[in-house]
Amino acid sequence: MSNVSFHELAKMTSEEKDDLFKRSEGDISSFIEKVKPILEAVRTEGDAAVARFGRDFDKADVSEKTLMATPEEFDGAFKLVDEETIEAIKFGIGNIRTFHEEQKPEAMWLKEIRPGAFAGDRFTPIQSVALYVPRGKGSFPSVTMMTAVPAVVAGVPNLSIVTPPAPDGTVDAATLVAARLAGVETVYKVGGAQAVAAVAYGTETIQPALKIVGPGSPWVVAAKRLLSGVIDTGLPAGPSEVVIFADDTINGGLAALDLLIEAEHGPDSSAYLVTHSRRVAEEALSALPGHWAEMTPQRVEFSKAVLTGRTGGIVLTSSVEESYAFVNGYAPEHLEIMSEDPFSHLGHITEAAEVLLGKHTPVSIANFGLGPNAVLPTSRWARTFGPLSVTDFVKRSSIGYVTASAYPEFADQAHKLALYEGFSSHALAVSPRRELFLKKDD
Repeated sequence: MSNVSFHELAKMTSEEKDDLFKRSEGDISSFIEKVKPILEAVRTEGDAAVARFGRDFDKADVSEKTLMATPEEFDGAFKLVDEETIEAIKFGIGNIRTFHEEQKPEAMWLKEIRPGAFAGDRFTPIQSVALYVPRGKGSFPSVTMMTAVPAVVAGVPNLSIVTPPAPDGTVDAATLVAARLAGVETVYKVGGAQAVAAVAYGTETIQPALKIVGPGSPWVVAAKRLLSGVIDTGLPAGPSEVVIFADDTINGGLAALDLLIEAEHGPDSSAYLVTHSRRVAEEALSALPGHWAEMTPQRVEFSKAVLTGRTGGIVLTSSVEESYAFVNGYAPEHLEIMSEDPFSHLGHITEAAEVLLGKHTPVSIANFGLGPNAVLPTSRWARTFGPLSVTDFVKRSSIGYVTASAYPEFADQAHKLALYEGFSSHALAVSPRRELFLKKDD
């Protein structure tokens, strides 16, 4: 397996080490220029452009009249999806709902800051949100589950899903099943940059939204970047990435098994096994051919492209401390800490969007329904963003209430600072002049 990228940090230059942190979507400038005319066409032509791009890009049989999934299509989806898959979707949705119900903030809280003066927060749902569910390299009812459930828990009144159509013009049946079971009945057959534009501007069929969430291709990422002044584009979620951190208590073959999970998403994914144990690294290399032999050809092709390319492989460090430093520097979307004692490592790692502990918590389980959200920031954005959550679907308003008894003290202090900063109207509003009008009201 000499063609699998093997990076021994002790033998690498600083520039070579920095290159390991680069993702496939790091430079999307070429997509930016390609996306601009798509966005403008959707803005000016509406449904006609959306349907045309569906035919051109997705090779899908769609028209202006078939951009929305019908109730009959929803009903038919439950007949097309086998009972075992429906049961798995229900299982995942139940766990995801339980987790996000616990995450939901209380509607309002107030604290008495000083006697008679109260301050707090109020949380209200965003009025409209679009959920992007990709389809290019597969179908993803799990993304529907992860985006729709917290949105429904948050109480968003106007929810829609945008997802690329199949060549026959249909929506993936399992996605429709997951949407209905999660509580979303509006699904539009549109993907890519045109989907972002459609929900940003609105069309004759597609209702505009205030926000869009969900992972997507570089086309989607580019469209979000260009339309960030029109629609809230949420956390930056691009192509999949994972770091498997393994210490010397782990069998390298097991680590290699989990290394392939996110690598199979596509050649634009990123996947590293990071270990300070040469034994673990060599066992992983030896095990990969056997793992690939059990996978479908297309997924083997994708994962080999990642692990033999510039965004994946095995990283051998000289110490566990160097492994910690690499993980924190990489700030992965998914992180597995594979160890007999994973909690001993957890405190040393701060930069990861999702941390999965031990030998029995592979990314597969987290992706399909452990509970925490699997829509996660990529491209090192885990340093400032967290996973998609209920709070992504609500907005926070500050609440303040000062009683008559508390007013004089606050007014006096505010008056002093207003004068210092040179704001005469601020000062006037808390001057004795206010008392004249307060007395009139009384």
